[in-house]
Amino acid sequence: MKRTYSLIACTVAIILISVAGAIPAIATKTPFTDIEGNTHQEAIETLYNEGFVFGATRSTYEPNSIATRGETAKMFALALNLDTENVVNPNFKDVPTTHAYYGYIAALENIGIVSGENGAFRPNGNFKRSHAAKMLTLGFELNMATSIQSKFIDMPQHRETALYIQTLINYDITKGKTATTFSPNEGLTRGHVATFLYRTINTLNEDLAITIVK
Repeated sequence: MKRTYSLIACTVAIILISVAGAIPAIATKTPFTDIEGNTHQEAIETLYNEGFVFGATRSTYEPNSIATRGETAKMFALALNLDTENVVNPNFKDVPTTHAYYGYIAALENIGIVSGENGAFRPNGNFKRSHAAKMLTLGFELNMATSIQSKFIDMPQHRETALYIQTLINYDITKGKTATTFSPNEGLTRGHVATFLYRTINTLNEDLAITIVK
């Protein structure tokens, strides 16, 4: 399955013309009545209009609610422009082919971005901050960190997970939950999911703009 980044691809023309690099904030209204003044408003509005994020209901985004693994799988698959129809069934016992998020979860599993545990994916489970670090690093093919140089005092003992988090730090995608903690096992809010995706795509577009200028 060939993977492309739809937002990056569609903004290449913009970069060539303006050398802007970052995604331009889209001042377009959304149907959401609960994001005005929210710290994640710009990311939510921009990615909603790109078709990458969606509301919890028709009129609310619920930016402060913890995202589930299933809905986040959909957001990532959309942002990565994955083929969600021609997939191999990963056979998660809690994700039948009739599940609303089946195609998105399968597409991500097929290219090694997500995995299950004991044969289950837990689509209704909380999406953790450490999950985001792994999926952003692998999904957007970031240059993975090779050493831990973080000021966070709660970096996971599992080295690979810690390196995913360090990768986000290196790219300035995260500044942590506090100045000294990342809170890897804490659930990530729907607003933060949008912001993490927004920052990652902007970072990659800025790198592309620099390459084009050179």
